[in-house]
Amino acid sequence: MAPKPDRTPLTRPFFDRPVLDVAPDLLGRTLVRRTDEGPIELRITEVEAYDGERDPGSHAYRGRTARNASMFGPPGHAYVYFIYGMWFSLNLVCGPEGKASGVLLRAGEITTGADLVRKRRLSARNDNELAKGPARLATGLDITRALDGTDLCTDPESPLSVLHGTPAPPDQRENGPRTGVGGEGAVHPWRFWIAGDPTVSPYRAHKPRRRAT
Repeated sequence: MAPKPDRTPLTRPFFDRPVLDVAPDLLGRTLVRRTDEGPIELRITEVEAYDGERDPGSHAYRGRTARNASMFGPPGHAYVYFIYGMWFSLNLVCGPEGKASGVLLRAGEITTGADLVRKRRLSARNDNELAKGPARLATGLDITRALDGTDLCTDPESPLSVLHGTPAPPDQRENGPRTGVGGEGAVHPWRFWIAGDPTVSPYRAHKPRRRAT
């Protein structure tokens, strides 16, 4: 029988490390989203690392703005952004305060509260698709900009926290290029996922957006 996931919350020092150490170490951890309707829990199966001002694919590449300010804050906080005028995405801030870096949560398996997620993800054909991709994950877990800056580490009743879970062993981790990242950032193999997991999203290369004529 497989051991039960560890319910111990991750602490600030876990996140206060280089982003390329934190990102693969998040695989298999348990994200907890507490809502008014009840808790939702997700086993993290896919992530991407973004390394701030040295990473052309990062929102913080050109410095601090009102939009990305949470990325520069203390580690162990949430950074939530709105993309393409349609979807939210959830990132976990890591590294020392003042150095913007974070891990985008791309996909996961809903282990608690699937009935709540299904209400928000009516287009999902099965439960493997409930959080298969960052927009689907955020939609299913009711992630909005209201959660930007949420501290993941101090309040046991916080809307968001991360538990120790069951970390994926190194031989089950794979990595490759990040999805949809172009330019210099396209070469970084900073997407990490659990090999063979059915909730992992398909890789899509960057496609330049056409300009209006």
